[in-house]
Amino acid sequence: MNVEGKKALVTGGARGLGLAMVERLVAKGATVTVLDVDPAALSALSARLPDVLGIACDVSNAAQVASAAAEFHQKHRAADIVINNAGILHSAPLLRLSPTGVERHDVDAWNRVLAVNLTSVFLVTSAFAEKMVTTRTKGVIVNISSISASGNAGQSAYSAAKAGVNALTATWSKELGAMGIRVVAIAPGFTDTESTHAAVSETTLKETVGRVPLRRLGRAEEIAHAVLSAIEADFFNGKVWSVDGGLVL
Repeated sequence: MNVEGKKALVTGGARGLGLAMVERLVAKGATVTVLDVDPAALSALSARLPDVLGIACDVSNAAQVASAAAEFHQKHRAADIVINNAGILHSAPLLRLSPTGVERHDVDAWNRVLAVNLTSVFLVTSAFAEKMVTTRTKGVIVNISSISASGNAGQSAYSAAKAGVNALTATWSKELGAMGIRVVAIAPGFTDTESTHAAVSETTLKETVGRVPLRRLGRAEEIAHAVLSAIEADFFNGKVWSVDGGLVL
């Protein structure tokens, strides 16, 4: 797909990896709309890229997604590109030894990580793919997964959520492919973003870099380039592309 002139939606696109994707799409001539839960980040995005429409939306909330989808469809009819990028990093093992005994993984944290990283993908895709199908709009849905989907010690909820994203990618590619809608996933490795540094200790990051054959963290623009490549590759469907510098968890 040539993205020039296409209507693209990016969730969590006001900063970090999402912002890099937005910038790449805009540079290629796409009309971009961003859903993000952070009003301040959306304001900064508007000042930086005034042609990008920003809509405040918690993509784990079904009612807010429905409202945002209605606003988007009123303006653009249907999306050509949907990028499910919104997510939160969270590091916590199933059990943790502490001076007071054994601590179990917090249930509220589990539910929140699954809601933001997995349920949001279901809510956004169903809302936007429905309009694509009813208007016979061919396009592509890109889910941002993670190499942690294979199981990363210390990330129970995050790994489970991203494994679910991979499963949905394969499932939806089979369901929507006949209607001209591809569904693919990009699985970044450890990337140099604020969220990575906030969720993972610097000691762990240094150890990880030592196991990456390229001996560095990924860059946001490199992940964005992979997303664009997946969009442009019209026979790429139902697969997860790991962009991790050669790291195998």
